[in-house]
Amino acid sequence: MFDLFDNAQRTQAYGNTLMITGLLLLLLGVCGGYVFHLRLPLLLQVLAHLQVIVGPTLIKIGYVMRINARQRLHLAY
Repeated sequence: MFDLFDNAQRTQAYGNTLMITGLLLLLLGVCGGYVFHLRLPLLLQVLAHLQVIVGPTLIKIGYVMRINARQRLHLAY
């Protein structure tokens, strides 16, 4: 599993993907949990609120991966 992070360029790509995925989850969660909450059933509202928690977590993990990869590539943050 640790071979996955040996290549710094691949790690940077994974970090970018996690950041974009986290942003999309956050936006969908905010829309579902706060904008369209009157039109959604309770289960979907709960899932939307969970996305509001999971989205920023993925953004933070992706950002740390990206910083690590860029440091190994000797690039600016």
